[in-house]
Amino acid sequence: MKKILTIVSVFFALQIAHAQVGHVLQGVGAVNTSMGGAATAQPLDINGALQWNPAALSVFSGKIISFNAGLFFSDPSISSTVPTQNGPFSGKTGDDRGTSVLPALAYVWGKEGSKHTFGASAFGVAGFGVTFPESQNNPITLPQSSGGFGRIESDYILLQIGFAYAYQLTDKISIGVQPTLNYATLEVDPNPLSRPSQTLGFPNSDKADALGIGGQIGVFYDSGYGLKLGVSYKTQQYFTDFNFDNHYLDGSKAPNVDFNMDYPAMYSAGLGYSKGKFDFALDYRYIDYENTNGFEKSGWEIADSGDFAGFPTGAVQGFGWQSISVISTGLQYKGIQKLPLRIGYTYSENPIDEKVAFLSSPATAVIKDAFQFGFSYLLNDRLSLDFAYHHGTSSGSTRGPLLNPTPDIAGGPWNAQTNPLGAIPGSEVAFDMTTDLVIVGFSYTLSK
Repeated sequence: MKKILTIVSVFFALQIAHAQVGHVLQGVGAVNTSMGGAATAQPLDINGALQWNPAALSVFSGKIISFNAGLFFSDPSISSTVPTQNGPFSGKTGDDRGTSVLPALAYVWGKEGSKHTFGASAFGVAGFGVTFPESQNNPITLPQSSGGFGRIESDYILLQIGFAYAYQLTDKISIGVQPTLNYATLEVDPNPLSRPSQTLGFPNSDKADALGIGGQIGVFYDSGYGLKLGVSYKTQQYFTDFNFDNHYLDGSKAPNVDFNMDYPAMYSAGLGYSKGKFDFALDYRYIDYENTNGFEKSGWEIADSGDFAGFPTGAVQGFGWQSISVISTGLQYKGIQKLPLRIGYTYSENPIDEKVAFLSSPATAVIKDAFQFGFSYLLNDRLSLDFAYHHGTSSGSTRGPLLNPTPDIAGGPWNAQTNPLGAIPGSEVAFDMTTDLVIVGFSYTLSK
C-alpha cells in the first residue's frame, strides 16, 4: 500500500507548498475554489462534495469524472531583528522556491433514481513549504556558525485518497461516509526537531514519509424549494511517525529523530440557496489544531536525565498552533448561456500564536483573506471546461520574538520560571505572504 501511495504521489507531482487556511487547502478544483471552497451545502461539482460533505454526492447521477490542475505562485518573506552593541540588526529575505503544481482527480457513479451514490478521489489537501536562502543581511538566515539558521527550507505535502458512499434517506435528506487513506512527506532543513550539536549545529534531514488513516461523515438536506443545509465532520487523520535521517552540514552522521504530525479534525456547517439563475453558498469550518499531534505542543524539549536534566536540549517539540475558524462563501450566476460565472471569498484566522511565531519560520503558510473568481464553459450536456483564479494575502505580518534555549546561567535568556520560551528581549521575527493560483480542469459525464 505504501508503495502504491508513493507512486500516486509522484504521479501527481505534489508540491502544495503554501496552503490557504493554516496548512489546509481551502478548496479543491476550479469550481470549488472559485466558490471560496464553500460546498458543504451547495455541491456544484463532485470535487467540492467529495472534499467537504460526502452526503452531498446524492445530488449527482450517472458516471462523472473530473480532473483539475493548478499552477501556484507565492511570495513569502521572512524578516528578523536582534539587538547588538551597535544597535538593532535587521534584515529581510524573500522566498526562492518557484511554482507548485496542484492536481485533483475525482470520479462519482450512481444510477438515476437510486438511493446509492459512490465516489473516489485523490486530492492534495494540505501542505507548506519555503526556501529562504542563507543571507548575511538577515539575522535568522545568517550561517549557523554566526548564530543564525542558514538556509531555511521546508516541504510538506499530504495526498488524501477517499472512497465515499452517500445514501438518500428521503427525497430531502442524505447521509454520507468516506474512509480516507493518506500519504505525507516532510522535509525541514535545518531540522529543528533534532537536538543540535554544540560544535556542528542543527543537522539537515532527508525527506521522510508517513501513512495515515481517517474518515469523514456528513448529512445533507435539500428542501426542494432552494434552501439547502449540510454538516460534516472529518476526523483527525492519524499518521505513523516521520523517521528523519539526519546529517550535519559537514556531512557527518547525526542522530536520527522521529516526529509524529497528524492532520487536524475539521467540523463544517454549510448553507446553500438556489433561485433562478443564482446559486449561493456559505460554509463555516473549525480546524482543531490544538488537539493534533505535531501542532498542540510548543516550546523546547526539556532533558529528563543526564547532566543537563531540566534544561532545554535545543530541539523543538512542535508548532504550537491554535485552532481556527474559517468562513467561505461563493456565488454562481447562470444567466449567460453555457457560461456560468462564479466569485468567492475565504476568511481564515491565523493559527500561529505570536509568542511562538519563531517556531513556524519553516511553515509560514498563513493566508487571512483570499479572493477568487472563475467560470465554466459547457461544450455540451456532458463536457464542462472549468477555470479559476485565486489571490490570497496574509493581510499583514505574523510577528513574535526570536527564541533562544540557552539558559540564563550560561548567558542566554531561557529561565524555567520567568522566560520558559527563551524570548530574546528586543528581538523580532516576522513573515508575510501573498499567493496566486490558476486552475484549469474539466468534468465529463461518461453516462447518465
